[in-house]
Amino acid sequence: MRQRPPVIETDLSRRTVLLATGATGLSAFAGCSTDGTPSETEPDPTEPTEATTVAAHSSPDLEKWVDEVPRPGVVEPDGTKDGQPYYEIEMREVEQQLHSDLPPTTVWGYDGQFPGPTIEAEQGEPIYVRWQNDLPDDHLLPVDTTVHGEMIPYDIPGVRTVTHLHGGNIESASDGKARGWFTRDFEETGPAFEKKDYYYANDQPPATLWYHDHAVGITRLNVYAGLAGFYLLRNDRERELGLPDGEYEIPLVLQDRSLEGDGSLFYPSAVSEDRGGDDSHPEPSIVPEFYGDVPVVNGKAWPRLSVEPRKYRLRLLNGSNSRYYDLALREYDEASGEVGDDGPQFLQIGNDGGLLSEPVPVEGRLEIGSGQRADVVVDFSEYAGETLLLHNDAPSLYRGTLEKSEETKPLPELAVVDVADSEADDARDLGEIPDDLTEVPEIPVEAADRHRHLTLAGDTDEYGRMVHLLGSEDQPSGHNLDDPVTEEPELGDTEIWSIANHTSMSHPIHLHLVHFQLLGRQPLADYEPSEDGLDPKALEEPRPYELGWNDVISVDPAEVVHVIVHFGEYEGLFNDQTGEYMWHCHMIEHEDYDMMRPFRVLPNGEDEPDDG
Repeated sequence: MRQRPPVIETDLSRRTVLLATGATGLSAFAGCSTDGTPSETEPDPTEPTEATTVAAHSSPDLEKWVDEVPRPGVVEPDGTKDGQPYYEIEMREVEQQLHSDLPPTTVWGYDGQFPGPTIEAEQGEPIYVRWQNDLPDDHLLPVDTTVHGEMIPYDIPGVRTVTHLHGGNIESASDGKARGWFTRDFEETGPAFEKKDYYYANDQPPATLWYHDHAVGITRLNVYAGLAGFYLLRNDRERELGLPDGEYEIPLVLQDRSLEGDGSLFYPSAVSEDRGGDDSHPEPSIVPEFYGDVPVVNGKAWPRLSVEPRKYRLRLLNGSNSRYYDLALREYDEASGEVGDDGPQFLQIGNDGGLLSEPVPVEGRLEIGSGQRADVVVDFSEYAGETLLLHNDAPSLYRGTLEKSEETKPLPELAVVDVADSEADDARDLGEIPDDLTEVPEIPVEAADRHRHLTLAGDTDEYGRMVHLLGSEDQPSGHNLDDPVTEEPELGDTEIWSIANHTSMSHPIHLHLVHFQLLGRQPLADYEPSEDGLDPKALEEPRPYELGWNDVISVDPAEVVHVIVHFGEYEGLFNDQTGEYMWHCHMIEHEDYDMMRPFRVLPNGEDEPDDG
């Protein structure tokens, strides 16, 4: 775990002060008195609670490690369009059992399942997808109509959705813009809606991508309801590496949820007092972040994963709304619940944008923020007959360290792994992971055409609620989502983006369209935003598994992260696209309000359009 400098208390907004004070409401869990002891009257665990905040709600006490981790199926094309595979994937409301001891839970799923079916595509072979909205007229979860009320028609019938292929190097019209939403059967569409059938060129390195909802103002609710799934891009070069495949390759999406006794999803409709909530807020109200108290892996709560004593490829995705994970496999005594010594190590072979140039043994724990992916190989051969725990050591209010003084909803136990006594006779694991995985061309710092200085900031709205913002050099205090575009690179340009975090919590920052390379980090106190150009040798170096292509990067408090990004094809990788895209924090509550901004890639040599 890298060390972090202390937070610099400059220009503190009310939001920063509230974040710095942390959570003090642990005794407010349901079933406890103010001193933390059990109350005299326990709630009926089978009935929905009347709690409206995260701090006041507790999920039912479920038996752990009952259900096996499901593996999402692979969806097949429905036909062809222009000679390419064509998919119709329907979003609809379904009942799905998240735990054997619970009644079925009402969720929203792509093709009627949560998580949605995996799309498997081939590098260089385009596909078309029509994301069909067949959701009910009313939302499953509490909608705060004060969020972007000036740009969202909350009075129209139907639920707004729009699907974003996260990590896709794709045309602007198919990117799933936040304001490109549509309702059931495309009856109503948003101002940025352009087409029904999305075109994915798949002209990029093979990688673990994923798709999820991106509708402005309700992304947090739609994803929490279940609208997310894997998109795996493959090629023959990767197949020739001899990596674990078939049943020995397992996509795992890690999420947190809160549940009622009747199996229904709980999502807060009010801000906890410890996070700045008071009577002046609207009801329902957006919350600063969401942390659930039930781990859900591939749609199952408190699950177990059965493996053989051999190598597996695990494609890990943090699909949680706000929670960070610091992961390790630990030895585990299921009878006593005691966590033992370190288990097998993660060998990371890829991240957001595809394979790393060489495998990286993860020393210590694997940090993965919301939206990030880690492609890892785990060798279970030395643990035959043992039980392991997928253990998380990240506090919910994450600041880049394992400091737990301001914990709200800890979630250390995610899943158990049962390693069989012996390997199946027909599944001998004789292969070694190659030392060379792929070639990742470096983008040199001297190639940069421009250096942008950007900020992560905070403020409060008219109700006194926290608002999370992205700022620029000219306005470091932050812009709103609908302010004029401030980042307009030209096609073929290479830019350095220096992102300075003036808040007191970590933010996973995601850029649509492009993949970037991390140059390094430095303390905010040592950063001078008026100076362009960088000496990477003066920065804290990327961790080995942060090398290669990234589309999400964590920026910790009082830290500046420097990335270099090329807009367009680079060394035979990716492709040229122009138009409008988004960049935002991938803590989805932050993204919804208001930590998201458009950027526009201009054709080479074109003058910047007048936004006024």
